[in-house]
Amino acid sequence: MSNNSSFLKEMGITEWTSRDAIQAQPEASVAASSQAAPQEAHASPRASNGMWWFFGNEPQGDAKILFQNLIRVLGLAKNEWSWKNPSEKLGQLENPGSPVVAIAFGGPVAQKITGERDPLPQLRETVLALNMGNDEEIPVIASFELNQVLTKPKEKALLWQDLLMARSVLQNI
Repeated sequence: MSNNSSFLKEMGITEWTSRDAIQAQPEASVAASSQAAPQEAHASPRASNGMWWFFGNEPQGDAKILFQNLIRVLGLAKNEWSWKNPSEKLGQLENPGSPVVAIAFGGPVAQKITGERDPLPQLRETVLALNMGNDEEIPVIASFELNQVLTKPKEKALLWQDLLMARSVLQNI
């Protein structure tokens, strides 16, 4: 098993098809393979149709590379995501008019923007809420800080699960 395959397996990705292989296939065979495979394995990453807000310290160095790769794999264009400072007055954040999902990188960030008091392990895998005022709430998914994920590779799979949950929430708004 190659090193890349073990990382993919650790992240819970059991089937991987490179873009080059898909582009090299005739359209009929791509359609046939996508009908034969489970829907989730070939779900379009461009299906976001909304805005992603990332709360936390903007990543630097290797964490920035990890973040850029996550954005690429999620298929987000630059105008579909932005960094938000958890110290901003949250009631003054401007809703872009399209559905929004927020990712809080780290327990303290999740606590700050949602008002929750539980530690990160209890906040993960739950849809939290960022109160925007005027009875408007934005769903928040709490996850690990990117630098922490770099030092604890087993948490990469959990981070990916959190991002997939966020995408699912966004698609169902």
